[in-house]
Amino acid sequence: MATPLSDTSLSPLRTVAVVGLGTMGTGIAEVLAGAGRDVIGIDISEAQTAKCVTALEASTARAVERGRLTGPQRAELLARVTTSTDLGAAAGADLVIEVAPESYEIKQQIFRELDGIVRPETVLATGTNALSVTRLAADSARPERVLGMHFFNPAPAMRLVEIVSCVLTAPAAVTAVTDLALELGKEPVAVGDRPGFVADGLLFGYLNQAAAMYEANYASREDIDAAMRLGCGLPMGPLALLDLIGVDTARTVLEAMYAESRDRLHAPAPVLKQLSEAGLTGRKAGRGFYTYEAPGSGTVVRDALTPLEGGSPTAGRTVRSVGVAGSGTMASGIAEVFAKAGYEVVLAARSEEKARSARARIGKNLARSVDKGRMTAEAAAQTLERVRPTGTYDDFADVDLAVEAVAEDLEVKRQLFAALDKVCKPGAVLATTTSSLPVVACARATSRPQDVIGMHFFNPAPAMKLVEVVRTVLTADDVHATVREVCGTIRKHAVDCGDRAGFIVNALLFPYLNNAIKMVEEHYASLDDIDAAMKLGGGYPMGPFELLDVVGLDVSLAIEKVLHREFRDPGLAPAPLLEHLVAAGCLGRKTGRGFREYAKR
Repeated sequence: MATPLSDTSLSPLRTVAVVGLGTMGTGIAEVLAGAGRDVIGIDISEAQTAKCVTALEASTARAVERGRLTGPQRAELLARVTTSTDLGAAAGADLVIEVAPESYEIKQQIFRELDGIVRPETVLATGTNALSVTRLAADSARPERVLGMHFFNPAPAMRLVEIVSCVLTAPAAVTAVTDLALELGKEPVAVGDRPGFVADGLLFGYLNQAAAMYEANYASREDIDAAMRLGCGLPMGPLALLDLIGVDTARTVLEAMYAESRDRLHAPAPVLKQLSEAGLTGRKAGRGFYTYEAPGSGTVVRDALTPLEGGSPTAGRTVRSVGVAGSGTMASGIAEVFAKAGYEVVLAARSEEKARSARARIGKNLARSVDKGRMTAEAAAQTLERVRPTGTYDDFADVDLAVEAVAEDLEVKRQLFAALDKVCKPGAVLATTTSSLPVVACARATSRPQDVIGMHFFNPAPAMKLVEVVRTVLTADDVHATVREVCGTIRKHAVDCGDRAGFIVNALLFPYLNNAIKMVEEHYASLDDIDAAMKLGGGYPMGPFELLDVVGLDVSLAIEKVLHREFRDPGLAPAPLLEHLVAAGCLGRKTGRGFREYAKR
């Protein structure tokens, strides 16, 4: 019979055993020793224990070189770590953290053996990110002392630790490891027991969709990764991240998530199985979605799928002048980008007053750039001089490229393209900046669909480097080449994608945001914990709820509906909570209330 665990029965967790000395286990050992804990590193492989010691010596030596540790501090840290190939070495530990391979059989065997080795009051933590903590606890003789302690890789650098409790876990055990995480300088987030927990639960669905997007030949691996880095500010693209995590690990996590959710978004993309079974598991194998210099290397080398340098074999059309249609923030931002690059810009709106107001906004932005030393006053004046405001689209008669940046309403855009068709000269390229509507519908509103293409800029256009170049089945090769060349001239990174809802960025971003809302609906985690988990565990510049409130809940809902309508996947149906907030007029920062409340400006 298990010993009851009272709130006072736990001694401070001073001695910690780490079972499994791979990359994660070694990193956790370093963090613990750095915080003054005595660490017993255990692995069945003697070679692995030696590798752990070598890695710790190298890592701490780098810390000394960078001034993060002194020589004596390094010596003390290394002295606090001992290693063994015998699980019996954990007998005196206050806490055991298991980070063995993601297998119930392996983990359950370790927990059964530990039951006969450690003291009755010892806490047992699993580092799993995919398996059921409840199932592991139930198989232990001390289920009330079993919980999850999910560190993120690399453990010394990543601040997030998910503390995972189940219905069997005693509150005192949760309190003890939470206190330890804080003493380690980590940010503990309390979560319940379900595959993926918070961070991986959201992250792996997104990674899976990116893999499926690549498998469908919708976009190249380089363009998918660049789009998410430049469009969302992520530290790594999804396919590069899958290679870092391990394609086989990702497949295991997704299979566990799908077994519970039955959500098709979690059903592992077939390419993950194909790569795993071929041994192409990512960086550790030297090849996954990308090819690497050597196993374990992070240096990508050319392979048969690497795009040829030198751009399109088709020559583009000459572009000297650009027309920008619209008077909002996006239109003025795009006009500013083109004017800075030396193009003559006609900025047209529904009235000359609106056009002049948009030009004035450009002037203010340029003035701020001058104040910050980013450009000279002379350059700012010359840039503004290139922007000519007008209240009629007739002034687009001589432009070589017309860029539409009006309201995200298909009928409004179709009417505008019909007008541009009549006004613009033969050979002019007509581009739409839509983020979710079909580009081909705009093209069909003209008599020259071959000249129509998508140029999806990101907000704010002057700062964001990404442009999604969206060609339809009717777009001419030289029109595509023209826009690619123009993107280079205006110093934007162009990524190619086909004409389907969401293109690359929104098609991957908004299902992730929708899934975060569902977590809150299900009372699985709080807004603050989810935002913290994704910033600290996923490296996201903003948490999902911060981002939703910035984007606007009405805009987010509209994009979710478009994605659901196009792909017909039940998992893409907008979360009811999002629909309720929009119906209540809680649209985010712009209304002072969305998922959170904001002070009125």
